[in-house]
Amino acid sequence: MKLQRIETPGIAHYAWLLAEGSEAMIVDPSRHVQKYLNAARDMGTRITHIVETHRQEDFVMGSAWLAKRTGAKILNGNFDTFGHGDVRLEDGDTFCVGQLLIRAFHTPGHTPESMCYAVYEDENAESAWAIFTGDTLFFGDTGRSDLPAKDKSVENAALIYDSVHSKLAALDDTALILPAHGPGSVCGSGMAERSWSTLGDEKTYNDVFTLSREEFAQKKGGERIPRPPYFRHMEEVNLNGGLPPARRTGDTVLLPADDFAEFAKDERIYDTRLPEAFAGAHIPDSYSIWQGGLPVFGGWLADTDSPIYLVTSSNEDVDPAVRHLSNIGLDNVRGALAGGFEAWRDAGKNLRQSTATTPRALKEMEQTPQLLDVRETDEFESEHIPNAINCYVGYLEDEINDLPLDKDRPLVVTCGVGHRAGVAVSILLKAGFRDVRNLLGGMKAWTALGFPIE
Repeated sequence: MKLQRIETPGIAHYAWLLAEGSEAMIVDPSRHVQKYLNAARDMGTRITHIVETHRQEDFVMGSAWLAKRTGAKILNGNFDTFGHGDVRLEDGDTFCVGQLLIRAFHTPGHTPESMCYAVYEDENAESAWAIFTGDTLFFGDTGRSDLPAKDKSVENAALIYDSVHSKLAALDDTALILPAHGPGSVCGSGMAERSWSTLGDEKTYNDVFTLSREEFAQKKGGERIPRPPYFRHMEEVNLNGGLPPARRTGDTVLLPADDFAEFAKDERIYDTRLPEAFAGAHIPDSYSIWQGGLPVFGGWLADTDSPIYLVTSSNEDVDPAVRHLSNIGLDNVRGALAGGFEAWRDAGKNLRQSTATTPRALKEMEQTPQLLDVRETDEFESEHIPNAINCYVGYLEDEINDLPLDKDRPLVVTCGVGHRAGVAVSILLKAGFRDVRNLLGGMKAWTALGFPIE
């Protein structure tokens, strides 16, 4: 038996490849499936089963494309919200991968169709060796409960609690927990920074085990996690098992500065450099979205069909940027600036600069400027700089005119360390704010220096 976790960068997604002999199952594959085929080849096996824990919301699934490439069967639950599947499993149903016995459990709460799968070393084994938990149970957390209906978050959180306790808690404490996401995923919050966990470990510190049903339902159901607009599109495309990749590595055209200026005029330009570089100089009216933030914030600022042009640090960053956007279904990347931002600068094209500042400089200012904190509401309410107002960066473009901000006065923007603030700075500049400053280091640096917080 061989097990490998295969991560999708940028979205904290885990797919799991479990092989036994000549057969293997892949759990929750993402859109770009070649990495799974390569891993199976390295194991000396072939993918025969494609198993889904639920219809994913935060990335394009690769089930249908992988099934076409391999001939493997897709297995999931017998629920309309899956929308597809060769084998539709009921609660308690089993199937085999080589000598391994896999038992399916219906565990609603995160989504109505959520499933978990316990792995037994053979059909005579009395205890589970591992559990593929999808988004039902993470390391130190559970999946968010607002996706089926925001007004039923508390009710759905109680369903998660019931699912975990009625279906999973009685399995062996030594069973490995194998979730679909890790820290940084938009499908949960507060996940533990650890590589592995067991059911017994989770019972010692995970809220779903340490709190009462009512306490857990109120805490989990009370979370206010922003819901990215592309989630709806993901649900639609994943109803049928996702989509194949729209392009191959190297397909994105690299445009010289003159052509880029012509073609990208009045279109969305994503500058994927770090916020400090964007502040130094950037193409006017471009968005600042650092490379690792593309799989989330790229989807906040563009629709599925929106043309997108990329500005990167170098040509080598283009394909990874395109892959990040592809993972959330943004395929309309029309081109990238050949040679990166350096080529634009060297061609003498128009530039704009913004300003960055530091916590110490902000603290020492004689007159306190306007302060905008663009973190999530729960982060802001936990602690923030005095006199700051809050608007999550994902909502900023739509709500900017409703905020009590003066476009002609200096405005300092903060987040955790400066990445999300960089996105906000670019939005504010496009909206006509004259003096916008990214607080580099953000709240992390501010608190490290012992400066006042509320």
